[in-house]
Amino acid sequence: MNNPAQTARCPVCPRHCALAEGQTGFCRARIAQNGQVVAQNYGRATALALDPIEKKPLYHFHPGSRILSVGSYGCNLRCPFCQNHDISQRGPAQESILSPEALVQLALNARGQGNIGIAFTYNEPAVGWEYVRDAARLAAKEHLAPALVTNGWFCAPVRKALLPLIAAFNIDLKCFTEEGYRRLGGSLAPVMNTIAAVAAHPGTHLEVTWLVVPGLSDDEEDMQRAAAWLASLSPDIPLHLSRYFPRWHADAPATPPPTLHRLAAIAKQHLRHVYGPF
Repeated sequence: MNNPAQTARCPVCPRHCALAEGQTGFCRARIAQNGQVVAQNYGRATALALDPIEKKPLYHFHPGSRILSVGSYGCNLRCPFCQNHDISQRGPAQESILSPEALVQLALNARGQGNIGIAFTYNEPAVGWEYVRDAARLAAKEHLAPALVTNGWFCAPVRKALLPLIAAFNIDLKCFTEEGYRRLGGSLAPVMNTIAAVAAHPGTHLEVTWLVVPGLSDDEEDMQRAAAWLASLSPDIPLHLSRYFPRWHADAPATPPPTLHRLAAIAKQHLRHVYGPF
């Protein structure tokens, strides 16, 4: 593993896993093959649903419409409260094979039910970004809007490849401290870089989600700093505050509603559109 000739380094996220031939990365979705790290989860669908677009959540992008949501497996973070841990944190199993062409055809078939596009969601779509790229290119030719629901923890080459193809992003901002992101297996700066890049990209829609987890993302000063930073990009970025509930390895009590109210009041000092289960 220490001999560069025997390893391939993954370029997708800041972890940059160095993998021996046949070895799978931290995300469980990428594998070393023939000296390169490729998406083992390409076209392997674990979830498919026609959702209200507000469920992504995207409140300011074709409100009232529906969007075909698709997910695979794998994630490059380890959030102990993950609500989709059964697919995001597993490796290959018995997934359905869904080619980009077949996915786009399903999206076209759902137009009569109000479908406006395809949302890549449920697990972390960036760990299989090649599938997102290929399906998004085909979707655009059919005037279907591609959307990405992501943790934003990926590197510049992936951002450069996807930004011109994705019409709308919802990015999870897990917290606003480096220590908090370390607890989840990541780091803050790459997520900030992704949010800033999307916000600056002409014609691309951006919304941000903040899950309020006690002891991780419920600090009022952190919210003050995060909201001010988002507003420096644009005060019109919608911010969604979500309530944490016990999931997977996290068994702390659910977020108290008064905490959500306090954080929302702080965020509204900086941002024009703040939403949540208030």
